[in-house]
Amino acid sequence: MSHAPTGLALYDRTADAAAAAVISSYSTSFGLAARLLGPRVRTHVRNVYALVRVADEVVDGPAAAAGLGPERERAVLDDLERDTLAALEVGFSANLVVHAFARTARAAGISADLITPFFASMRTDIDTAAHDDASHDAYVYGSAEVVGLMCLQIFVAADAARPTRPDDALVEGARRLGRAFQDVNFLRDLDDDAGRLGRDYLDGAGSADRRENVLDGIDGDLAAAAAVIPRLPADCRRAVWTAHDLFAELSRRLRDAPAGSPRVRVPDPVKVALAARSLYKAREAAE
Repeated sequence: MSHAPTGLALYDRTADAAAAAVISSYSTSFGLAARLLGPRVRTHVRNVYALVRVADEVVDGPAAAAGLGPERERAVLDDLERDTLAALEVGFSANLVVHAFARTARAAGISADLITPFFASMRTDIDTAAHDDASHDAYVYGSAEVVGLMCLQIFVAADAARPTRPDDALVEGARRLGRAFQDVNFLRDLDDDAGRLGRDYLDGAGSADRRENVLDGIDGDLAAAAAVIPRLPADCRRAVWTAHDLFAELSRRLRDAPAGSPRVRVPDPVKVALAARSLYKAREAAE
């Protein structure tokens, strides 16, 4: 065993690197947006998304592929939530992704009232196959809106001497952006969710009328979020505009895609163009 000097700072850096590796493996689109964040917030946002991704994987296939049944999946989520809340209190976890998240939560003032709804939604995936409007809204609040609120809290308070709380308009914008992201992904993954996981998040969105209604809601949420992006701190605007515009483009392509099409994607050159346009929009907001 090596006796090279170690310490908390090295452990913190290793935890941050572990979180970044999770994101780079799972999401090229998010990785693009994260790179556009300023250094004050970039690592913190990656740390949030890494924990979210790991929890999501417990219920989206890998755990089952490893031989875990529903009750064991629930136990794994329960353990992960307990570890996260304990690390939030004490500032340390032996799980590197949890440790990274807890560092971020403590630095930005993210509290348990955003963490517990997230894990509640993840548990819903174990035993709820079909959602009506009410259960969809509850699920999306925990699985996506609170993640938007965590990111917003990072944007306004990361590493501040006294973490502050965003105002109601920013909170509403963050929630609606998170909801739009989630519903776009539900539509993109409609066939896979139904076929592989046996889930229906959108209450029959395979029908043309229901699909149009969902897309109308997405576009309304995106418009509401766009109205407050100019009020975000300058080091966050370009990344958020890029993510917003990427999902607006996905929404447009979903409207145009015929039934039975492959999963809708945005080509890389279009992503680059959207990121370039977001620079102009972010600069315009600063003037």
